[in-house]
Amino acid sequence: MQLETFNQLDSGEAQRVLQSCAHIPTWISELLQQRPYSSKEQLYQTALAQAQTWQWPEISAALEQHPRIGEKKAAAVLSEKEQQFSQQEQGQIQTDAVLQLALYQGNLDYEHKFGYIYLIRAAGRSGQQILSELQRRLKNTAEQEQAEVKQQLGEIALLRLNQEIQ
Repeated sequence: MQLETFNQLDSGEAQRVLQSCAHIPTWISELLQQRPYSSKEQLYQTALAQAQTWQWPEISAALEQHPRIGEKKAAAVLSEKEQQFSQQEQGQIQTDAVLQLALYQGNLDYEHKFGYIYLIRAAGRSGQQILSELQRRLKNTAEQEQAEVKQQLGEIALLRLNQEIQ
């Protein structure tokens, strides 16, 4: 949609647009309050700055809305737009049976260690790159991993926002 259209949406509709990018209520609220935006760059920079303020409890809650990496079908609880984003982002990942099994096992190991799903910006990455990152991140401390998850969730949100608002 065009920026002008986004600026003119009622708050409920605009909230749904932003929620499809990231399930972070404070981020959504702040971006809504800043409307109207004079340019897409202003919206993007505001979204980026707000993403830097995210705290772990809200990030953790947002993770519950993301499908596991390697799951080709997004969870039914996601909005249609979120399902489209997820399918588009993960749909480019080519995996053979061995890689699929390694991702599945890595996801289990990751969830066992950290207590939440492995989140990575899948767009632009191969299945092997995603697996390599998963294996590297399994060596992180809890604090290091929370910082990486925040970074990845921010990248996903901004990528989606960029795709959603022209």
